[in-house]
Amino acid sequence: MTDFQAPEKPPRRENGDAVVIVTGPTAGGKSGLTLALAERLDGTIVNADSMQVYRDLTVLTARPGPAEEARVPHRLFGVLGAEERCSVGRWLGMAVAEIAAARAAGRLPIVIGGTGMYLKALTRGLAPVPEVPDAVTAEAAALYDSLGGDAFRERLAALDPAAAATLPPGDRQRLIRAHAVAEATGRTLGEWQNEAPPGPPLKARFLTVLVMPPRADLYAACDARFTAMLAAGAMDEVRALLARGLDSTLPAMRAVGVPELGAVVRDGMDLEQAAGKARQATRNYAKRQITWFRHQLAPDLIVEQGGEAAAPDVLRLLQKSGVVRNV
Repeated sequence: MTDFQAPEKPPRRENGDAVVIVTGPTAGGKSGLTLALAERLDGTIVNADSMQVYRDLTVLTARPGPAEEARVPHRLFGVLGAEERCSVGRWLGMAVAEIAAARAAGRLPIVIGGTGMYLKALTRGLAPVPEVPDAVTAEAAALYDSLGGDAFRERLAALDPAAAATLPPGDRQRLIRAHAVAEATGRTLGEWQNEAPPGPPLKARFLTVLVMPPRADLYAACDARFTAMLAAGAMDEVRALLARGLDSTLPAMRAVGVPELGAVVRDGMDLEQAAGKARQATRNYAKRQITWFRHQLAPDLIVEQGGEAAAPDVLRLLQKSGVVRNV
């Protein structure tokens, strides 16, 4: 890999409404590519990862460190505490504000992340699903934990047959979400989501880059990254999080790696066994992301390799699209 050298002056931008999106499955190399682009294009990086918004999960979410954040502006990384819930709607409001601020500063907004629902809301608009009271979600979570996944799904079938038929018993978060929405609103989540969104929340020309490594390479990267996380203090991060005694239904408490390493703290599970489960959970998450991208995303460019090596391909796309000149 050759070093990517930023020019003395960034390429001239021709389209002030452009928003670049860099997405793809976890551990695919999005961050290195985005950083190279932001340096070359005078960009501001806006987070679209549902777990990197939490300041308590620096290691386990592979959040950019101080060195990366010092190179270009980073926004919406570590802005919420683990005791908070970041819904799609809440993230969307923050993201639109940060994109507007970047534009006002004369910088190119570059959105990075693999949370599909965030990207869908940004580019297509947000379906009008009402906010569900925390108490209703907590009640659904307690029911899931007491019944188990199979029995809970059978119970859900009475409220939301479609969700019960399509979601696997182990998908705790989405099963609970479907139950809570139906219980709180009297309508299924699918019914709410099928309502036409009002359209994108901002005027923008979105250019989407999908980083999609070969499956075997991606899974190997997932495993290697979790090993690196353990060396970087992931266990200490989980111990500190559990010591706060937070509600187990909070999103940060369900982040990949937290339940698995939490079993070491709470139940005395062997660390290697827990790490193996966390690596498998990471690969499963990447697989779900790949499925979403395949069915929900229409990227302008697909690259198999992330990092700085992919930057020239993206710059050519932006030049061809009329977003920048003098690349």
